[in-house]
Amino acid sequence: MKRISVILLLAGLSWYGFSQVKEENHLWAPDSSYCAYNLAGDLYIKDAAGATIRLTGDGSDLILNGYASWVYFEEIFGRPANHRSFWWSPDSKKIAFYRYDDTNVPMFPIYSPFGQNGTLRQTRYPKAGQKNPEVRIGIIDLDKADVRKGAINAKDIVWADFDSSQDQYFGIPFWGVDSKSFFVGREPRIQNSYELYAVSAGDGSKRSIYSETYKTWVEWPSDMLFSDDGLYMVRAFETGWEQIYFLSYDGSVFKRLTDGENWKTRLIRRNPTSGDIYFVSQRDSRVRSALYKLSSDGAVSAVTPTEYNADRVEIPEDCSFIRAWLSNARTTRFEWKDGVFEAPASPDSLALPQIISIEAEDGQAMYASIIYPKDFDSTKLYPVHMEIYGGPNNQYVVDRWRRPQQWWSEQGIIHIVADARSSGHTGRAGTDLVYKDLTGTPIKDFCRWAEWLKSTGYVGNIGVEGFSFGGTNTALLLLNHSNLFCCGIAGGGVYDWMLYDTHYTERFMSTPEDNPEGYANKVTDYVENYPGDGSSMLRLTHGTGDDNEHFQNTLLLVDALQQAGKQFELMIYPDGMHGYRGAQWEHSWAS
Repeated sequence: MKRISVILLLAGLSWYGFSQVKEENHLWAPDSSYCAYNLAGDLYIKDAAGATIRLTGDGSDLILNGYASWVYFEEIFGRPANHRSFWWSPDSKKIAFYRYDDTNVPMFPIYSPFGQNGTLRQTRYPKAGQKNPEVRIGIIDLDKADVRKGAINAKDIVWADFDSSQDQYFGIPFWGVDSKSFFVGREPRIQNSYELYAVSAGDGSKRSIYSETYKTWVEWPSDMLFSDDGLYMVRAFETGWEQIYFLSYDGSVFKRLTDGENWKTRLIRRNPTSGDIYFVSQRDSRVRSALYKLSSDGAVSAVTPTEYNADRVEIPEDCSFIRAWLSNARTTRFEWKDGVFEAPASPDSLALPQIISIEAEDGQAMYASIIYPKDFDSTKLYPVHMEIYGGPNNQYVVDRWRRPQQWWSEQGIIHIVADARSSGHTGRAGTDLVYKDLTGTPIKDFCRWAEWLKSTGYVGNIGVEGFSFGGTNTALLLLNHSNLFCCGIAGGGVYDWMLYDTHYTERFMSTPEDNPEGYANKVTDYVENYPGDGSSMLRLTHGTGDDNEHFQNTLLLVDALQQAGKQFELMIYPDGMHGYRGAQWEHSWAS
């Protein structure tokens, strides 16, 4: 649930895909012999002298070679990749890419009011239950392909042995160290299983080397590390927490290397000499990550001090040094290098947040970051601003430096950032609770936070605010629990799960065919529960250019509120994206 890149507006009509008129995503081969890039739905390379070679020839608005279709861009590769779907082999002689066929993906129009007649942007956006793009995986060996004429022959592309007509997803792939194998993960449409294949770069044949199935959904591996005899990856199917595993290249050896309660685990580097694995994880804390070393003898030790969050870590390939940037809620960010650091003193002039926890109805811990006015007096009543999100495995409460909280303290307002059980602090025991009902558990948990606040004796009115998934939950809290919340600002939310994309929605809700009851549970169905008489107030905000959670969601909720005769506030941001920027951001913050 994130944001978009720039799309051209041509003659009042813009097509996602590409009437692309400029080169994008330049990526040099490891040896700098060629630079690959996207242009007009095709994949190209340039040699060091600037000579251009076209690697694919069927690119169009519907066929995208090495350029991710929207649902892959948003949900699998992530927006920082900017649609790039091609990968150089370590030896620089091969390039692999995904080819997307958007022919059957429905088009969604996004209107812009600017210009005398306005403009229309069209996006191939598959909503829950609709058709996804068909994906093929191609590999080109530049030593074997005829690159002398400025374009290769289509027969020089080796296609991986997958059936592109199947309802499936492919994850982020990884090249093997020998450049002979390309590792590709595959999940079915309902995303309850994962299979890892080794694809031959020579003939496209595939071998399944690992598979797993889980009762709810299976997470994609976010990264892998490679050695001469196998790979390392993070999985969370066995203990309810994330563990690091070793998998041999032929799939015959699969071994768990860690234990304990690890979460938010990222593999950083494998020391090529010692074989030690460096990884970042919430291992000794549910709200802080640290850098750890998994030694070749199986011992796990903390590298950075665990009382600080590892905001960023840098380790070069030869592991010649380790640098990290650390902080916590009461300490501003500082640099740590090879064990040497000097943590800054806590700023005495500011009120500082506290990390707290309470128990949910089932005994699981829920976490929050709370900051009080600097001159706090527990005998007085204070207004509270509660900030929420609540999406699966998405933690808003992390023990790191977060400057915006100070503003609320300076205004004499208690500010609390609250997470739910589903946010990921308690591993799969918490995240699994939202399967087929994305909002039921978070709403219960946010109400429990409000009840706890009320029980302190120093809390008056509570306002709640959230954006994206947080906007969805905020709207539900105001509609159904106005006895606890006096007002709420719901920004950029989804108010009907049939209106959000296939991959995200069906991952947690399954398909509309499999879970009709879950999809029937729409925010718009609860407007009758909302007083709408001024005793509590819901404000809706949305950007009209939001390509992710479409403005359509807010328009339909507005219609339902109007039909029910309910009063509410509305602020729209013309051409605003999923996350306001510039003057729009400043306006949303000030209002």
